[in-house]
Amino acid sequence: MKPARILDAGDAKAIGEAAAVIRQGGLVAFPTETVYGLGADACNPLAVARVFEVKRRPRMDPIIVHVGSPESAQLYGRFPIEAAALMRRFWPGPLTLVVPKTGLVPPIVTAGLDTVAVRMPAHPAALALILASGRALAAPSANVFGCISPTEARHVAEQISERIDLILDGGRCAVGVESTVLALDGAGPRILRAGGVPPEALREVLGGLEWSIGSSSRPEAPGQLTRHYATRTPLVILDEDDPRAEASPGERVGLLALVTPRNIEKFAAVEVLSQSGNLREAAANLFAALYRLDSMGLDRLVAHAVPEEGLGIAIMDRLRRCSARETS
Repeated sequence: MKPARILDAGDAKAIGEAAAVIRQGGLVAFPTETVYGLGADACNPLAVARVFEVKRRPRMDPIIVHVGSPESAQLYGRFPIEAAALMRRFWPGPLTLVVPKTGLVPPIVTAGLDTVAVRMPAHPAALALILASGRALAAPSANVFGCISPTEARHVAEQISERIDLILDGGRCAVGVESTVLALDGAGPRILRAGGVPPEALREVLGGLEWSIGSSSRPEAPGQLTRHYATRTPLVILDEDDPRAEASPGERVGLLALVTPRNIEKFAAVEVLSQSGNLREAAANLFAALYRLDSMGLDRLVAHAVPEEGLGIAIMDRLRRCSARETS
């Protein structure tokens, strides 16, 4: 196949073309505030099946349904009373709610689960595409499964351009890590995936909150597998003063750090996520920095840990899954 055309996400004509592709059962990569998504008509099982094939995604990993309004979300899920306050506070935005699904959602979208993950993205192009197509979009990240999530259109093009129909280029994603996934399935509010909405903000609305973000071989939500968001180059998380970070003779080591490290000269390449140590800025830069390091042909990568507060929780979750060893 030819590489997918890349169109300006801010152009109304481009949105119209992309909407037509969705209605015809095609696949469109589009920008959101978190990462680029690979969208298909959520109610078209054949189109959703193609998403799994393009991404090489395991069929047991559910996909988030992206909607254009809180009202339209009711078509796909049965939302408990506390969902209304969460929608008012965080929608549109990087919060996904996992709730009992309706019969409108094909089983392939939910990986056979009785629940569905739903969110309303906070990107004008994403919302315009949903509105113009008249469809909810089943949309995981627009990359090969398990690899670094794309935060720029070129990241999408490098991985899956020849297997999809169209790419909408909306520039760099502002949040840079995937949405927080919160289960509201009757067992008490539980965070299933750390992401763009910090837990502190959720507690302001909900009060009590449980965590269930450990690894799972049978995911309740995207991003729960042990190894995910992974670089091709082996990555390890170490403290700044750990001697294991230093390169052995002839070895080229790359470093990912929150702020400029003291021993910067010891590394073949260094990516600093935020000169000021701002975790929101660091999250926005995380995947692009990993892309750059991974493209340099280095022998291994070292990541310094960041404070596990606010968006630092999501950053460390991504780094731990990136560094996890594959098991057979």
